Amino acid sequence: MVVLGIESSCDETAAAVLADGRRVLSSVVASQDAIHAPYGGVVPELASRRHLEVIVPVVEKALADAGVRLRELDGVAVTQGPGLVGSLLVGCAVAKSLAYVHRLPLVAVNHLEGHIYATFLTEDPPEHPFLALVVSGGHTALYRARAPLEYSLVGQTRDDAAGEAFDKVAKLLGLGFPGGPVIERVAASGDPKAIMFPLAQMSDGAPDFSFSGVKTSVSLYVKQHAPLERTEVADVAASFQATIVKMLVRKTVKAALHHGIKRVVLTGGVAANGPLRAALEAAAIEHGLHLHVPPRHLCTDNAAMIAAAGTARLAAGERAPLSLNAAPDLALAG
Repeated sequence: MVVLGIESSCDETAAAVLADGRRVLSSVVASQDAIHAPYGGVVPELASRRHLEVIVPVVEKALADAGVRLRELDGVAVTQGPGLVGSLLVGCAVAKSLAYVHRLPLVAVNHLEGHIYATFLTEDPPEHPFLALVVSGGHTALYRARAPLEYSLVGQTRDDAAGEAFDKVAKLLGLGFPGGPVIERVAASGDPKAIMFPLAQMSDGAPDFSFSGVKTSVSLYVKQHAPLERTEVADVAASFQATIVKMLVRKTVKAALHHGIKRVVLTGGVAANGPLRAALEAAAIEHGLHLHVPPRHLCTDNAAMIAAAGTARLAAGERAPLSLNAAPDLALAG
């Protein structure tokens, strides 16, 4: 089965062609980082306008790189949600048009499931059941994957997503956008133990996350110690990053042990963070867990992961109608 995947949930315009659900024939991603950098975050209207400008060339390049013509496809998979509604509408419109004109099966994909399926594009795909930590700019959640295409929500953020916190702290420190990569780079020369930022604890004991407290603590620290020297900025970045990593690792390992799950998946844009990957790997080894992490280029938004999840759903007999609409608040599991 050869499937075209289309992803436009936020600020990356992506298309990919996948064979047999595992073999990436092509993957094209058009970044909008330069467009949103002056604002320190994604501007929804600018994002959707840019998607309109580049999505057709991106799809054409993905098909050309794969050496596949539209009539040779077995289906089209597109991100339905969650995400920015204007951005999602662009991808859905193009996918529906291609499916209609070329009489191709159409399938809708949840963006978060796409991130999970990025792990199935590796040499070490996870076996079910497993626990997935999906951590990105817009989402931070733990899902239990009982069986293929079956998920239950274990825990989620109650405020900011981890990636959003990275972006906001990077803006506070004047480091630029996107926050994740620049925080990691600056933190490399800082002391992660220089400042003790708070670790959020849920009073009800739920396996949920909260990042607003540490973000506020960083903001207060910056205001109280301004202007910061370069070494101080590095220490703040390193200490903040270490706090986020510690929260993510602790909650994930605790949830895996509580549910008796031996396999853990780390995925999403923030999963590209080196210290997070290293810390979760060390914790997994310590507790006898098997960790699965996609390579960095598959952690950030891409369409290969959408095609992978779409292939699985097409094989299960799912089809989306041509009335398919964007669903910005689409849930993966309740």
